Amino acid sequence: MRALVLLALPALLALLLAGQTDAKPSAESGKDAAFVSKQEGTEVVKRPRRYLDYGMGGPAPAPYPDPLEPKREMCELSADCDELADHIGFAEAYRRFYGTA
Repeated sequence: MRALVLLALPALLALLLAGQTDAKPSAESGKDAAFVSKQEGTEVVKRPRRYLDYGMGGPAPAPYPDPLEPKREMCELSADCDELADHIGFAEAYRRFYGTA
């Protein structure tokens, strides 16, 4: 074990010294190396476009309201029902406290 450590130590030292010679900044890479042009930046970060128009040019349709939302809010107001919903699910907890869902 000791021999392995003694062999690894010079190898690590050689790697560190080789890394320091490569890490020196050249005269070419000055303060401008951290910045890129707007064109280069947009080429790197090309996001998919989100089109808001569907079909005939109208805006996106509104999502349908959840029909169970009033029942969820009623169950959330009761601490016991809310706690039970975390364990067994909303529908079963609502059924146990308020009847059929």
